[in-house]
Amino acid sequence: MELRDAIDQITTIRSHLAAAERLRSLRAIPVALSGVLAVAAASVQAVWLGDPLFDTRRWLLLWCGAAVVSGLAASVVVLRRVQRDSPLGIAHARLAAVQFTPCLLVGAIVTWFVVARLPYQLWLLPGLWQLLFGLGNLAAHRLLPAPAAVVGVLYLATGTTCLWFGERALDPWAMGLPFAVGQLALAAILWWQNERAPLGAEVRS
Repeated sequence: MELRDAIDQITTIRSHLAAAERLRSLRAIPVALSGVLAVAAASVQAVWLGDPLFDTRRWLLLWCGAAVVSGLAASVVVLRRVQRDSPLGIAHARLAAVQFTPCLLVGAIVTWFVVARLPYQLWLLPGLWQLLFGLGNLAAHRLLPAPAAVVGVLYLATGTTCLWFGERALDPWAMGLPFAVGQLALAAILWWQNERAPLGAEVRS
């Protein structure tokens, strides 16, 4: 029993340490890529897709595809870095996944429900997606640089605005612009806080 208690205490301490540190394996480039993909998806919708209410399948494929590609790019970068990282870095990545995954699951459930049961209320999805993404960002904010919380609040504001817009929320830029601005801002924050060379580092080297 004493050995088990000691192991439990070590696990608890590692979890607290992981929660108190930043997730440094998430890099600026894949986050910026997700912002660029948001612009690309909005452009594709504006040029090639008709009314999402009558072309729901392709609309969902476009935006969900962009989200999946963005998520895979970020995941690959994180996994490659944590393979050569310390055990604490691996714990950070695992904790970030645990904190963000519930929002993704709820987003998938909400998307399925709206499309299957409320297809003419499709305009709800852009606002709900942004609200859930903002909640995920805020849930993991302790592992990100402090200014990243502002990006989470931004998504809450833009998501609420989209719900207020009603059917106008299906305009491609009602979702493309907030995700582009939010992800590019987060990428800039990550680069500035975690990746840029300290002032004078090149001179010293």
